[in-house]
Amino acid sequence: MTSPSSPSPIRVRFCPSPTGNPHVGLVRTALFNWAFARHHGGKLIFRIEDTDAARDSEESYEALLDAMRWLGLDWDEGPEVGGPHAPYRQSRRMDIYADVAARLIAAGHAYHCYCTPDELAERREAARAAGRPSGYDGKCRTVTDEQRAAYEAEGREPIVRFRMPDAPITFTDLVRGELTFTPENVPDYGIVRANGAPLYTLVNPVDDALMEITHVLRGEDLLSSTPRQIALYRALGDIGIGSGEAPAFGHLPYVLGEGTKKLSKRDPESSLNLYRERGFLPSGLLNYLSLLGWSIAEDRDVFTVDELVAAFDIADVVPNPARFDLKKCEAINATHIREHLSTEEFVAACEPWLRAPHAPWKPEAFDPVAFAALAPLAQTRLTVLSDITDNVDFLFLDEPVSDEASWQKAMKPGAEAVLATARDNLAALPDTEWTAEPLKAAVLSAGEAHGLKLGKAQAPLRVAVTGRTVGLPLFESLEVLGRERTLSRVEAALGRLAAA
Repeated sequence: MTSPSSPSPIRVRFCPSPTGNPHVGLVRTALFNWAFARHHGGKLIFRIEDTDAARDSEESYEALLDAMRWLGLDWDEGPEVGGPHAPYRQSRRMDIYADVAARLIAAGHAYHCYCTPDELAERREAARAAGRPSGYDGKCRTVTDEQRAAYEAEGREPIVRFRMPDAPITFTDLVRGELTFTPENVPDYGIVRANGAPLYTLVNPVDDALMEITHVLRGEDLLSSTPRQIALYRALGDIGIGSGEAPAFGHLPYVLGEGTKKLSKRDPESSLNLYRERGFLPSGLLNYLSLLGWSIAEDRDVFTVDELVAAFDIADVVPNPARFDLKKCEAINATHIREHLSTEEFVAACEPWLRAPHAPWKPEAFDPVAFAALAPLAQTRLTVLSDITDNVDFLFLDEPVSDEASWQKAMKPGAEAVLATARDNLAALPDTEWTAEPLKAAVLSAGEAHGLKLGKAQAPLRVAVTGRTVGLPLFESLEVLGRERTLSRVEAALGRLAAA
C-alpha cells in the first residue's frame, strides 16, 4: 500500500453544510475520509460549514451528527467531542475570518472590489464575444484612493477579492495525478460578501490551515476551486497562519444516478433517511458506498468495515464516475444481514420494525419467543430489516392479511378439496408431532391424494394461514403458529371458498 507523502500525522476533515437531509454522496465522502484516517492512524476532524444563515438549520445540524453516529463514523475532533481548535462550527468563528480578511488586505493579497453585478455581467459578455476568458478581469486591483472615495460616495458596498498570482499553479491530485491551471482560467475571486459575511472560499482554507489539515479528500465538483485555495494557503502562510503549504488534495469521482446525470439531493435514492427507514445495516450501506470509486479486490464486493479500513488506500480510488446501483446495494446489504450478524444481533436489529409505528399488530400481541423461533429462518431471506414485518405478521395478527390477487392465485379450482384433505391430515396429528417434518408429510399426503406435488398442495394452505403466496418456510411457520390457530385459519379459508 502507498503511504501518504506527508511525514506529518494524518489529519483529514469532513465539513458538511447543515442544509436538508444527509445524502449518500456526502456519506461516501465522509467514509473515505474516515477510512483514510483510520487506516493511517490519523485523525478525522468533523467541522460544520454553517456560515449560510439563510440555508443552514439546527435540525439539519442534528441530523448530520445523528447520521454519523448511526453509521459508526466516529470523529476525533469536532462537535460533542471538542478539541484544541474549537469551536468546530464555522458560524462561531466569524471573528477569526474577519481578522484574516483584514490581514490579507493589509498584506496586498486581497482587495476591495466595487464592481456591481450589472457591470460584471456586461464585461463578461463582452469577453465571451471577443473570445476571451469571461472570469473577473481585475478591474479593481488598482483602484486609487480617489476612485474608492467616489465609489463609496455612490453607496457602493465592496466585496473582498483574493489576488491570484500571475503564474500557473500545478499540484498532484492523489486521485487524478498532476494538474496545472493557468492564470487566465483562475481569476481573482470573492472571499467576503459585501455585507461582511465570509464565503466558503475563505473559511475552509483558513480553518484547514489553523487546524493543520494534511489531506483534503472531497468531491470532484470542487476540483476547479483547488488552485484558488492553494494560492490562498500560500498567502495565509505569508501572514503567519499555517505553514503556507497546501494539504494534499484528492478529488473523488462523481456518483451518477439515472443515465449520465450526477446523483443529486433531489433523487429519492440519494437520501440517507431512505436507507435508515428501510432497515439497511450501516455496515451494508458503507460496504456498498465504498465501492463507488474504490474496490478491495477485483473479485470481491462484500467485506466488513474493519476489512475496509485495513485495505483502504486513496491511491486505489479511480477518477471515473461511479454509478449508483440500488439493486446491488440491496444485495450487499442482504449478505451482511445473513453473514455478519449473529442471531441475537439480528433479533435486536429487527426490534424497531416489530413495534409501533411499523408493526400492524397490537403491542401485547407480539410474542418474542415465537419471533425468536423463526428469526434464523427470516435472517436468511431479508434484503432489508423492514422486510421482517411482512414476513412474521401472520404470527401476531388475529387474522392473516391477504390481498385479493394472492387469494385468487392460490385458490384455483380444486384448491378447496386439497385444503380440506390437508386440514383433516393436520388435525389427525397428535400434539407431540406438531413439528415441521410431520406437518410436511401430512400436506404431502394431501397433495398426493389429489395428484399434486408438494409445491402445488401447500400453496392454498400458505395463503390460508399466512395470507401470502411467499414467505418463511411453511411448515416451520405452522409449528410456531400452533395447532389451534392453524386449523382455525384453514377452516375460515374453507368457509370463504364454500361461500364463493
